[in-house]
Amino acid sequence: MPVRSRTAERYARALAAGLVAVAALLLAANAAPVDATPGSPASDTAPAPDDLAAATR
Repeated sequence: MPVRSRTAERYARALAAGLVAVAALLLAANAAPVDATPGSPASDTAPAPDDLAAATR
């Protein structure tokens, strides 16, 4: 039968797993193509402020 681990050890492992998950999500959110050309999805995420002002007039 496996030896039951202490509560502090379980919390420490859970905290470490949470930190790894957050770091992975941050890295994935900031990933973008290195050579973003005009018209690619990475460069078309939001209109420039000048384009937005011209569209509302």
